[in-house]
Amino acid sequence: MDNSHALHPGWRLKDSGSTARFRGLAAVSRTTAWVAGTKGTVLRTHDGGRHWADISPPGAGALEFRDIEAFDGRRAVVLAIGEGEASRVFRTDDAGATWTESFRNTDPRAFYDCLTFFDRRHGIALSDPVDGKYRILSTGDGGRSWRLLPSDGMPPAQKGEAAFAASGQCLVSSGSHDAWIATGGAATARVLHTADRGRTWTVANAPVPAGDPARGVFALAFRDRTHGIAVGGDFRPEQPSPRAAAVSADGGATWATAAAPPHAYRSGVVWLPHARRAALAVGPSGSDLTLDGGRTWRAFDHGSYDTVDCAPDLGCWAAGEQGRIARLEP
Repeated sequence: MDNSHALHPGWRLKDSGSTARFRGLAAVSRTTAWVAGTKGTVLRTHDGGRHWADISPPGAGALEFRDIEAFDGRRAVVLAIGEGEASRVFRTDDAGATWTESFRNTDPRAFYDCLTFFDRRHGIALSDPVDGKYRILSTGDGGRSWRLLPSDGMPPAQKGEAAFAASGQCLVSSGSHDAWIATGGAATARVLHTADRGRTWTVANAPVPAGDPARGVFALAFRDRTHGIAVGGDFRPEQPSPRAAAVSADGGATWATAAAPPHAYRSGVVWLPHARRAALAVGPSGSDLTLDGGRTWRAFDHGSYDTVDCAPDLGCWAAGEQGRIARLEP
């Protein structure tokens, strides 16, 4: 049933007790969510945001967490970004009481940005190009161990091209084998697609602002293997971001500019569960809602958020700078 016409959502801020900037977010349900951010901070709520437990990994204070993927209220995998050994992956099985470092990058040329899971066992993580190609890590045991995939199935990167670790949504998946990479920083913004869990990739141009290190596609969302939304623009506050959203109906093979895109740069996007044509986009200058599959957007909130995620029970959360975390409520 598509009840999206009845949606009149609003963000309700929750007191996180933190000043970290949270660009990593995993919505498990209306009651349970995880966030990850600056200064090695990881928080978790199990009561709808009334209380947040600081479950940051010990000794991680110098790390920048930018993506977190949660399997449930107890198990999650978090990614720290940065050059060389700053890029790391940690996993918990006990709601953050203990963490295990399962990957530490030893290549000074690599810089990991995002990770995604196809199911509870299989996932991939993305590094900016090394030797002219994006680098993919793969796990088959829920993030407990990682191996580098061969790069022969990866098309060459453009000069200056990279992924933006802005919202944990520069690498996203749908179903058991499909994933997509959002790119920017080069002459053309692009979206890469794999149908075999990261071994081989195809690439398509995306009609969002490009041609500058601050411009490109920042986030992707696919509600199934075919229907996708890309958002981005120019992240500098004083710069306009025309064409800040695009849509695909063919699994990312082609992209069309939104007829009425958000008015400014957007860093996060998510489909609303069970509403086939409704989605949310967020950014530092506000949030937007679409009810027609991403073709037209309207603003509904002007608060600053970097990332957004929804759980199957319609529990939608957003997070961003200065410890801001909110839940979507009537």
